[in-house]
Amino acid sequence: MLYWVRNIRLWPVHRFGKHVDHASDNDLVQNGSHLVDVTQPQFTWRAVVVGLLFGTILCFSNLWFGLQSGWISMMSLQASLVGFAVFKALERVLSVPFGPAENVILQTTAVATATMPLAGGFVGILPALKMLDSDEANGARTQLNFGQLCAWGMALTFFGVFFAVPLRRQMVIKEKLRFPSGTATAQMISVLHKRPDPTLDEEPTAQSTGIQINECDRTGDGGVRLRRQESNTAADSIGTNDSASSAEPENISVASAKADSVDDVQWAVKLVLLCVSFLMSGGYALLAHFFPAISALPIFGSYLSENWAWNLMPSLSYAGQGIIMGLPTCIWMLTGAVAGWGILSPLAKTEGWAPGPVTDWKTGSRGWILWVSLAVMIAESMISLGIVAFKEIYALYYRLRHYRHIVTSADGVPQPQDLDMHAASNHELDEVDRRFLVPNWVTWGGLVASTCICMGIVKALFDIPVYDTLIAVALALPLAVLGVRALGETDLNPVSGIGKVSQVVFAGVMPGNLVGNLIAGGIAEAGAQQAGDLMQDLKTGHLLSASPRAQFAGQMIGSVFSVFITAGAYLLYSKVYDIPGPQFPVPTAQVWLDMARLVNGHPLPPHVWPFIIGFALLFVVLPIGAALMNSAAFAEPVCRRLAIKQTTLQRWWPSGIAFAMGIYNAPNFTLMRAIGAIFVSIVSELLVARSKRIQRASGAEISGLQETLIRRRLGILAIIMASGFVLGEGTFSFFILLSQAFA
Repeated sequence: MLYWVRNIRLWPVHRFGKHVDHASDNDLVQNGSHLVDVTQPQFTWRAVVVGLLFGTILCFSNLWFGLQSGWISMMSLQASLVGFAVFKALERVLSVPFGPAENVILQTTAVATATMPLAGGFVGILPALKMLDSDEANGARTQLNFGQLCAWGMALTFFGVFFAVPLRRQMVIKEKLRFPSGTATAQMISVLHKRPDPTLDEEPTAQSTGIQINECDRTGDGGVRLRRQESNTAADSIGTNDSASSAEPENISVASAKADSVDDVQWAVKLVLLCVSFLMSGGYALLAHFFPAISALPIFGSYLSENWAWNLMPSLSYAGQGIIMGLPTCIWMLTGAVAGWGILSPLAKTEGWAPGPVTDWKTGSRGWILWVSLAVMIAESMISLGIVAFKEIYALYYRLRHYRHIVTSADGVPQPQDLDMHAASNHELDEVDRRFLVPNWVTWGGLVASTCICMGIVKALFDIPVYDTLIAVALALPLAVLGVRALGETDLNPVSGIGKVSQVVFAGVMPGNLVGNLIAGGIAEAGAQQAGDLMQDLKTGHLLSASPRAQFAGQMIGSVFSVFITAGAYLLYSKVYDIPGPQFPVPTAQVWLDMARLVNGHPLPPHVWPFIIGFALLFVVLPIGAALMNSAAFAEPVCRRLAIKQTTLQRWWPSGIAFAMGIYNAPNFTLMRAIGAIFVSIVSELLVARSKRIQRASGAEISGLQETLIRRRLGILAIIMASGFVLGEGTFSFFILLSQAFA
């Protein structure tokens, strides 16, 4: 590893087959058909350190909100912006300018550091273990000290990262899957560094337009990872409407690149907005700490507040989350909250099916409606995974037939010229020189070693046989392929469904072992999430000609560093607060636990079965409909009849995961998210209308391109403001935690 780090520092930015404006011919080193730009560094410790620092802030924030409501954000766009601002302020003392390739490494490191609370199961698996009854635990360890938490994190950190490396060539290079969040991050970095839009060189293949399921699910099984949702929900929802002037996200970048002066908003304005929103949200956190009553405002009256948990928590952070999620997602979450907490919960309570306190997980209606939420998540995730699996199998069948057609003639004699063409096409796919790729011996050796580490640690901590852990890893890898493909096509990584598949399988492998069932689900989720994280970053790096090997190193450094940070923070939270408790209800842990109990034969609450079946059937149909909506042959007649655009119908298609989130989260979380999304949408429309009036007053009309650019600028500003809201409360709350822990 030290050898790698010593050599990574000298790795150059390479641009293969592309003109590089800032590089002279003498700075381009030709290797076959590949051009290597050696004018700027790839991996630098300054980029890694800033990435680790910002990633640590994100990690604290993610742990706070993950334990509260299961929400995790990667914030790669914000990492690139903050990193750029830091080095912009220091540019006078820098001997080498901070370049886009370094920014890629910075955000890769930051994201790897930020997402450990979900990847390591700190907001789901570990609290679920603590919630097991003594007879359910069957003598197994359910609480871990700092060293054991670090070991557990190390067990889950590596194998998904190693497995993602060989997937890059197929999904990023050959199929050119879009990976919308990775693409948006590359566009942001290009704007910051005043480079051409990198997506103009990308021509997606037929496989890159996948199923539009919905823009909501970033769930780690209830652990909702609206991962990088900032790149393609709020900004896009602001950037689109039903008028003829709207454009699809991929067309926005093309149009803006062709326009003059498309520098959306100066980076300094973005940074000021981020800082102001950060301080405002932090101020609310301090106010809520000293005056807790403001965290539960009875805006619907004391009866609904005291008896049915309908309160408003005026948290700017949750408003920010709603902005990032986007208006359609928040509307479906609000629909779920009304269905769950406004209809099903009172029904279960009044009928005596859930006689305990409403907010009680075991005897109250909150625990009763959670089963409906779980049914919705399982139904949609399984169908979505099934659609992706079908497409993958069909694509493999097509490739095998196509390959056989190329290499064999009608009489079974190989065709040399076709073989040469086939070999040439494969050679062209290898557009990155081997010096900048992760060596095969590292990839496969690391996968084997990380699997062995996982087996050994899980055996030591939970006394689970090594062959059972090996089965869990072996199951996680093909499921990770499906998750990565879904992520590349729809920006949705269905890790919730992946975890549930593993739990179902392990109910047969280890019947009655709830601890083993939870661990197996956590392994599957971690593998899918880590692989998806790195693939998004590799897409960003591919568009900006960053070294995959340098990105891999940044991912590994960030992941290892975050294990220790997250373990320490989790112990502090456990020391100061009850987990689960009023401050941190940990709904994702309850989802994990209920699923483990269900597949191991535990009885369901009374009279919940009909509702489970009904909602599950509904959300089996909806993903299929979403897939059909992506087909022009099916969607066009429907859209003509409804008089709406296909993109609008896809955008507003019902989301099962968002609906389920509204059920398993208390209304106070959902209400503020919806308020944030609705407010930004209204303000955006008002500002666009104002711009149109001003233009008309001058005797001209705003063109479709101009309106698109206005909406794009507003979307970027909204996302930055929302990110400040999220980071502010999360960061200030962590410092409040420190003051309480060491007081």
